Parts: sequence; structure tokens; C-alpha cells
Amino acid sequence: MNSKKNVLLLSAGRRVELLLAIKSEIKERGLNSRVFTTDLNPKMSAACHVADQAFAISRATEDGYMDQLLELCEEQEVGLVIPTIDTELLRLSEHRDRFSAEGIELVISDESLVRVCRDKRLTAQLFNSVGIDVPRILDRKELTFPCFAKPYDGSRSVGAAKLSQAADLSDGMRDDPKMMFMEFIDQSFDEYTVDAYYDRKGVLTCLVPRHRLEVRDGEINKGVTRKHHVYEYLIDKLAKIKGARGCLTVQLFAHPHEKRYAALEINPRFGGGYPLSYSAGANYPGWLIDEYLLTKEIGHFDGWTSDLMMLRYDAHVLVENAH
Repeated sequence: MNSKKNVLLLSAGRRVELLLAIKSEIKERGLNSRVFTTDLNPKMSAACHVADQAFAISRATEDGYMDQLLELCEEQEVGLVIPTIDTELLRLSEHRDRFSAEGIELVISDESLVRVCRDKRLTAQLFNSVGIDVPRILDRKELTFPCFAKPYDGSRSVGAAKLSQAADLSDGMRDDPKMMFMEFIDQSFDEYTVDAYYDRKGVLTCLVPRHRLEVRDGEINKGVTRKHHVYEYLIDKLAKIKGARGCLTVQLFAHPHEKRYAALEINPRFGGGYPLSYSAGANYPGWLIDEYLLTKEIGHFDGWTSDLMMLRYDAHVLVENAH
């Protein structure tokens, strides 16, 4: 068992459901562990108010962030660190061994994989290498319409746009070196987020496709788990992803009848809609605790509930004596 027993959820923001799942799994195992959070402004983070204790910390991109984080983990006896946002992933992957030497497990994929995931052009090459189809990448000088444009290092659909005709292409968009253009996937395709869990040895142990029925602000608002052709298409192919660790989310489109697929990106972190997979029985927080705090082995799991639908609604956290 790891002598450092507490858990730290980074950039906690609104991830109350994920935090509560971690706390529930700790209680289920009878551990005397605490769950901490960080955020730029903990007072304005719902998850930080639900945590056992929250800490303000600088942005992951700022100098000194990793030193701050390491000092916090050592002071609070943190043995397990779980990232949640794209901008912190590369820095964490670069320093994973440094933390591990102190008995602190950063659950992050290898740096080489994170770099690929941060560049959607490289991600497309990775998908191709394991036999997963992707949308056709277009030459910006020879665009055909309609097409789809998005920054190669973007996230949460920021900067993404459908271009129906040449008039929709602005000079700024055409000249932006970070903008990539690809074939437009029409509405006959369904959109999926797939929650994949890789154990500490990099072995794929669980895969849950979530059909995105409705999206709000880039995150699933209504969705349903499906163990059908998408699962069958991906289960062997995603097992070949090298350097994966912990929860990864894969975004792709799938045609419901013609069995055509177009994968878009991999995010090497928990997705915002993961609570649906957790409710279906894919216990990724519990497995993280088992692997990294209790040093237990976990095996392949496909016993999660298919056709389980999640309909999200707005909730709130009340904070007394707020200043």
C-alpha cells in the first residue's frame, strides 16, 4: 500500500460528480483518505466546496507550477493525482517520474502519447496506424465545401466551425497556421465519446461508448451507453495504443447503418460525461485507488450496463458566509 494515502483532483471546477465518485470509492474500501482539489479560484469552484479541502494554485502553464504542485502533494500526503483539463496534461507527463520518485502517482499517459493527443494531425496518424478511420484532411489551398475547420490543438469545440461555402472562410481562418480543415461529417452519423481505461501497465481493461444525444458547451448533456458496433469496432484497435494510462476519452462519429466511422481526437483524461459510464458500472475511480493506492491488480471488465441513458440537469452548491 502506498504510504501517501490522499487523492488530489486538479482543476476541479464543476466536476462535483467525479469528486463524489472518488469519495464514495474511498469510503467503500474503508480507507482513511481525504480528497483534495486545486483551482485558480477555489471559492468559485463548486467541486472545491465539496472536497475535504481545496487549494489555490497557479496555471499549469506558468513557471513554478510543478514545484507548487509537488510541495502541496508532499505537505498533504497525496499519493494519487488526477488531472482533468487539457492544458495541464503535457506538463504533468513531463514530470511524472519526478513525482513517482517521491511516492506520488500522477495518473497521466506517457509524454510521447500526450504530445500526439495535443495535435489532432498527429492523432489522425495514430488512428490510421491502428486501423481506425478518420475524416479526410484537406489541403487549405484546395478546399472543397462543405468542410469543417478546427484548431489542431483546440479543445471543447472552441474555434471549430462548419464552412458551408467559400464565403464562410475568413482570411484569418485561412491564414491561421493552427487551423486544420477536414471533410464534413453530416448528420446521418451519430457522435460518440468513448471512455477507455488503461491500467498502470498500459493494458486496455474497459471501454464504454457513450452516444452523445445532446451537447451543451462542448460537453454531453444527454447521452446513452451502447455496447454495439462501435464497441466491437474499437475494442481491439484501441488496445494497441502505446503509452496510455488511466482514463482516456476518444471522440468519433459512427454511421448507425452503414458501419462507417470517423475518429476525431483522443483526450488523455476524464471526460466531462464520464459520470454516465461510472453509473453504468465502469468504476474507473475505484480502479485508480486499487492500482495506485492499494497496489492491487485489476482485470478486464465488460460487465457495464448498456442502453443506460443520462439526462443532466442544473444543480447548485450553496456557500454560507461568502465574501
